[in-house]
Amino acid sequence: MGRHGPGKLAIQGGTPIRQKLLPYGRQLVDDDDIAAVVDVLRSDWLTTGPKIPEFEQAFAALTGSLEAVAVSSGTAALHAAMYAIDIKPRDEVIVPAITFAATANSVVFQGGRPVFVDVHPDTLLIDPEQVIKHISTKTKAIIAVDYTGQPCDYDTLRELADRYNIKLIADACHSLGGNYKGRPVGQLADISTFSFHPVKHITTGEGGMISTNDAELARRIRVFRNHGITSDHRQREQQGSWFYEMVDLGYNYRITDIQCALGLSQLRKLAAWVKRRQEIAQQYNSAFAEIPAVQPLGVRAEVSHAYHLYVIRLDVTKLQATRGQIFAALRAEGIGVNVHYIPVHLHPFYRKQLGTKPGMCPVAEAAYEQIISLPIFPQMTDADVEDVIEAVHKVVRAFTV
Repeated sequence: MGRHGPGKLAIQGGTPIRQKLLPYGRQLVDDDDIAAVVDVLRSDWLTTGPKIPEFEQAFAALTGSLEAVAVSSGTAALHAAMYAIDIKPRDEVIVPAITFAATANSVVFQGGRPVFVDVHPDTLLIDPEQVIKHISTKTKAIIAVDYTGQPCDYDTLRELADRYNIKLIADACHSLGGNYKGRPVGQLADISTFSFHPVKHITTGEGGMISTNDAELARRIRVFRNHGITSDHRQREQQGSWFYEMVDLGYNYRITDIQCALGLSQLRKLAAWVKRRQEIAQQYNSAFAEIPAVQPLGVRAEVSHAYHLYVIRLDVTKLQATRGQIFAALRAEGIGVNVHYIPVHLHPFYRKQLGTKPGMCPVAEAAYEQIISLPIFPQMTDADVEDVIEAVHKVVRAFTV
């Protein structure tokens, strides 16, 4: 019955498992990180300085990729990827229905059309069989989203991309530190994109990265992040020159040296942090194996899962409650659960702009009504993990048929 006993649900007036809410994710910034940032604040370069290529080179080495380009956010990374592969109006890009809106939005930014495909019922990753059904003469690329931190089926997706002569893009914002068949995330697609938002594996506050083995794609991305201009301020300073040219329409997607100093410091801790996430996930897996109404998502044998998120699926046929009621009850117990994600094609923007509607991606739509993300981040203690497990037991037991 746990450390707190069975008890009345907090949402019904009982004592909550935790008095202070445990968030689903949060950053960890230590004294080394702060010192690294302070060093930059005392330097001559706050942006377009030496910390940016230093961070890029360290990231490329970590992922085993030839090139890495740092930008201002994960969304900027996705947008830059779409620019780099020359997405134009009326081009189609295949996108899974279960992802954050930015994945699809990046296609629209370039005038392209996201084509939403369904996901695999076990993992909620993009389903290659559904991809095949949606490839057309207008298809320019596939964006594979490593949902929750599990790499997609890249061998199958690579074969499809090569067969139809289209680009394969990895939205790896969830999977930094993971691998697929022994190959690190970051070298599994033509371009891989990452986010350094505070709830991700490492943070720069906001920030993102693009990795690729294609030098020309990396060059295009570097120009794009700097207004479409071929040189930055530091390069012109080193050359003693004022002259620059804008060769294409770009954006200010630059990242600062302040952020990159933080990212460099955080990158050194990535392996230990991913290991802790995996340990927490295993504790959850063991605990929830005893609860028929709670089903963790499937994990394939050939991957190392980075666990940005830990998502459970509720078997509502075994419960006298909806997902929304379980969600509210867990929040009342002090567990900061979340839901990732509303299927993108159901958002009002896409319904209006593309005419998308319910029924297009039935697996994703059914899963959305069942999924809940539980807290998982490296500084969670074993006691925190036990609180989550106990709260899930308490709430699900109260609503079990």
